[in-house]
Amino acid sequence: MRPHERIKFAALDKSLFFPTLKKRVDQYFIENKKSRFANKTMVFKTIILISAYILPFVVMLVFTPPLWISLFLWLVMGFAVAGIGMSVMHDANHGAFSSNATVNKWLGYTINLAGAGVANWKLQHNILHHTYTNIARMDEDIKDRGVIKLSPHEHVHRFHKFKWFYAFFFYGILTLYWVVLKDFIQYHHFIKSGVNRQSGKENQEMLTGLVILKLLYFVVLFAVPVFAFQIPFLEILGGFLLMHFAAGVVLTVIFQLAHSVEGTSYPLPNQQGVVEKDWAIHQLETTVNFSPGNKWLGWYIGGLNFQIEHHLFPKICHVHYPKLAPLVRQTAKEFGLDYLENKSFLIALKSHITSLKRFGAPHLNEAIG
Repeated sequence: MRPHERIKFAALDKSLFFPTLKKRVDQYFIENKKSRFANKTMVFKTIILISAYILPFVVMLVFTPPLWISLFLWLVMGFAVAGIGMSVMHDANHGAFSSNATVNKWLGYTINLAGAGVANWKLQHNILHHTYTNIARMDEDIKDRGVIKLSPHEHVHRFHKFKWFYAFFFYGILTLYWVVLKDFIQYHHFIKSGVNRQSGKENQEMLTGLVILKLLYFVVLFAVPVFAFQIPFLEILGGFLLMHFAAGVVLTVIFQLAHSVEGTSYPLPNQQGVVEKDWAIHQLETTVNFSPGNKWLGWYIGGLNFQIEHHLFPKICHVHYPKLAPLVRQTAKEFGLDYLENKSFLIALKSHITSLKRFGAPHLNEAIG
């Protein structure tokens, strides 16, 4: 039996928190006659973000602007593809963008704009992260990466005490690593661990699709500009790396601010493989909202500043989270549960850096769990 199959959630005392909250959320949509899926604002945002990725590339090819302008356009593409990942792809692959599965499927493929495969992402994020949030060796988002430790339950080395400083460089190479290696490493790992339960034929098709995706990605972003439009290779390489660094930093920081900050818990299952906690309460204790009043930030990052609402209701489009947050907060209060929140982005970022320092110092991790 594989590790993820052994771990279960079983509270000693069954809580009515989530059933109560779910009824209230259902009632909110009924009373306000609203769909749980995307609205016109979300559709407009989708068009803006995808255009912000494609149009700068077209401008570079057609007008071949000076280097500094080209680098700026690559930077715009980096922020745009990060926005697509957080807002469009994320909702679509949770089935939250549309009630139409076909729409979700095709918008979910926008992850390909970052050179990444969708199947592995769903296994890593939808299954492992959302089910086993902040559980060491189960949640891929806090997996031991060698130089980066995002859990107090991992062995640390002396150099990890500097992790709070150098971590952001490695955050920046996340999407580049994803394009080149991560998809293939996860492909084999998920098959071996049993997370990927597809047949051999399905996995062969998946691997073939990944190879084709990577080849097309590099052909479009490198071969076409260099050979068809005579743009210097080093200029394209520099812009490409800048784009990925910007996207990597944005994506990683935003996701870390919801889980790897002060106040969150990092529970471990008991010897029977049981986490003695109600799953919904586990989500409250391992997730933190941040900067709830910043509408511009919320727009760009796809409501990921309302991670509590997202983890409890991942199949609801993020445009509804600001209205659902008071319901969640009030219900948590009624049941005597903490609703974790950092009031601003900077406070959350400082909290993340503090956590990185703590995870790099073994003697500071003793009371965590």
